[in-house]
Amino acid sequence: MRDSNILNAESKNYEGNRVAWRERLSHFTWSWFECTMSTGAIATLLSQQPYAFPGLNTIGKVVFILDLVLFVLFSILISLRFYLNRGAFRKSLYHPHESFFFGTFWVSIALIIYCMQAYAVPSCGQWLVKTLEVLFWTFAGCAMLVAIFQYHRIFDIQKLPVDEMMPAWILPVYPFLILGPLAGTLLYSQPRPSSALPILIGGIAFQGLGFCFAFIQYTLYITRLTSGLLPDEPKRPGMYVAVGPAAYTANAMIILGSQAQVILPPGFLGITTIPVGDIWKALGVAIGIFLWLLAFWFFALSTVGVLHGYKHMHFTLNHWAIIFPNAGLAISLISIGNVLYSPAIKAVGSGMTILLCIAYLWIAVLTVKAVWRGYVLWPHKDEDMEDIEGHEQ
Repeated sequence: MRDSNILNAESKNYEGNRVAWRERLSHFTWSWFECTMSTGAIATLLSQQPYAFPGLNTIGKVVFILDLVLFVLFSILISLRFYLNRGAFRKSLYHPHESFFFGTFWVSIALIIYCMQAYAVPSCGQWLVKTLEVLFWTFAGCAMLVAIFQYHRIFDIQKLPVDEMMPAWILPVYPFLILGPLAGTLLYSQPRPSSALPILIGGIAFQGLGFCFAFIQYTLYITRLTSGLLPDEPKRPGMYVAVGPAAYTANAMIILGSQAQVILPPGFLGITTIPVGDIWKALGVAIGIFLWLLAFWFFALSTVGVLHGYKHMHFTLNHWAIIFPNAGLAISLISIGNVLYSPAIKAVGSGMTILLCIAYLWIAVLTVKAVWRGYVLWPHKDEDMEDIEGHEQ
């Protein structure tokens, strides 16, 4: 009864309109997990800093704990929405806008596993290393099922015009773009070569799927842009999602190539005349540098689009897209600096980290303000939740 009273209590927005919290909860969509994606991305970025200072690891752990708290909270809230609104879960998976953000839930899980490796393994025993190996392969299987069946459902039910293409269409396959860096991070503690070699091969394969599909989507996105159809101003922060595929793939190729140098056994692939691991590292670094500039180009293009239309922008949850793709851009730049032994490149990566942390705090404040004033979680206000027949029921 007490919970029911809370849900039936009314809240007021900036216009003085009143809506029950039960109704507001029906607008809690998958796009809220962009926040946990960004929080996890900041935690992983902090763990990769080339110039650490006392307390940095503690700060990273605090951000990781915050990410866990937000993920559990958001999972409870969206489960409550589906419980109170019959059929809402099924409809959310083929809604022409919300459905793509289902991928943010899975990316959030991948980043949690990543942070477990970065922050928990040094303090735990071998049991956690084995647990992370199991989690990696279990998550990869789940991500494959999501990528296959969700896209099938979207393609089968919805007709999506190319002139409305947004980088968010890549999100259902985004977990594979994180699996490469995740594999490379797990390799630091996995037994070699028994567990490490399969994870190395799997990381390359999964990253290939993610980037190849994203590259195909890039062509649709560029087709839209060359037609003179920039996204509406409030949705332009979502343009930054296009940074992620190239950025995270660049990081994956560098870190996996570097790990291959120490993991691949002598005579791998039957080749004994040259050290295969050295070749893999050289190729990985070259490919990583090659892709990083592509990611930076999408970053610059998105930034110009956002600045050009900022006067007509208002807050939407798309603002969180400023964080998680660009965190990948910073991480990959730091990886390049590490393999090239370049203090200047690493310093730029650290500078990007500072800017992203400031942006994170700014967007967090805007999010709290938006909820309080009814800019989000409100009928006809959610940027990713246009009201179609039956969707609110």
